[in-house]
Amino acid sequence: MSEVGTENVIGRKRHAQWLIAGGVLLVIVGAVLLPRAKDKAPKVGPAATAEAARLPETPADWHGSIDYPALDGRIRAMMTDRSMEGLAVAVVENGRLAFVKGYGVTATRDGEPVDARTVFRWASLSKTIAGTLSARLADEGTFSLSDPVATFNTSLRLPGDAQNNLTVEQLLSQRTGLGKNAYDGQLEDGQDPARIRNALGGLKPVCPPGTCHTYQNIAYDTISEVIAARTGAPYAVAVKNRVFGPLGMTGASVGMAGLTSAAHWARPHRHGAELKLSEAYYRVPAAAGVNSTIVDLAIWMQAQMGLRPDVLPPAVLDAVQRPRVATGRPYGRLNIARELKSPGYGLGMRSFDYKGHHLIGHSGGVSGYRSTMMFDPATKTGVVMLWNSDANLPFRFQAEFFDRAYRLPFTDYLDLKSGSPTSSPAEVSGDQG
Repeated sequence: MSEVGTENVIGRKRHAQWLIAGGVLLVIVGAVLLPRAKDKAPKVGPAATAEAARLPETPADWHGSIDYPALDGRIRAMMTDRSMEGLAVAVVENGRLAFVKGYGVTATRDGEPVDARTVFRWASLSKTIAGTLSARLADEGTFSLSDPVATFNTSLRLPGDAQNNLTVEQLLSQRTGLGKNAYDGQLEDGQDPARIRNALGGLKPVCPPGTCHTYQNIAYDTISEVIAARTGAPYAVAVKNRVFGPLGMTGASVGMAGLTSAAHWARPHRHGAELKLSEAYYRVPAAAGVNSTIVDLAIWMQAQMGLRPDVLPPAVLDAVQRPRVATGRPYGRLNIARELKSPGYGLGMRSFDYKGHHLIGHSGGVSGYRSTMMFDPATKTGVVMLWNSDANLPFRFQAEFFDRAYRLPFTDYLDLKSGSPTSSPAEVSGDQG
């Protein structure tokens, strides 16, 4: 779907490899694939370096078959809603980073404009990291996805001692048998996650473990104990060494300190009021502990598209993305939900069909932050968004994006003139945390 012609792969100066893509020989550096405008005379010296380092942040650098000026105009209209504060958006089209832009500000008072350097929270989008790292470790023989969780002597206890039979694969595909979001309130009240996991055994199951999908945060984070036990490193260190470092995600981190120590980070908001930054879900890092810039999230999406087989081989991506259990439609009562057919859950990754196309992704939300990633693995085209408010409009916008990518008739999913609620945690429950 991208323009045909000479393209250059630009990025950071390590982890270089060569790749044939679209009939063009490309070099991958730091994983992010950036398009270069056609029909320009070759440059050398400092001018070439400056061009190579440039992200597609301005109209002159937006390239592809999608109408990016129109896309930008629609996003700017969305930003006029009172629920929005700051937003970062990146589009990968046909495998190449084609569009990056920030909108709004990092804080209502004394904030700065959001741009490609701004760090946000991923919230439950963090589950994709945990699921993928687990699949990679299993592919390497570090452990097996079929191992019972009890093998690793974790803090998790399930009703009827089901942890003795629940496998790592069932844990990561949210099939613990517990009621949805079990004991999240206790985590938000400041209780220790390990103690809460131990107390889960006293709950009444909603289905036999392994048989149905029930979304979890505290139980899901058990995988951080498994990874730490088998790698010999704390979860955050294992992620940095085995995911962020190899992929060149230099603006990504795990934990609250990684957010607040960033030179440019977005503060949490709700309807224009800045909220107190909460540490609760950072204490379940595999479920909700990741922070990054929008460019790092785009790199992650490119890796999930199969563009970094040196780090994420095809077998690993198949293990992660293949649906293992049917779920309810994500996004609850939002209008996009009715278009997402055959929803399923893999290893910390959702999948569904949208108007005849298969899509992969995940989203998340904690107080004052939301995130989403959705892509078509066949066309290697997708969108990532990070924002610092409880707004649900960007979730809806994903449908408009794919309608443009597939050249379908316009449908007003944003519905800005209807006066309908534009931020409601209940409407997007299921990816919270």
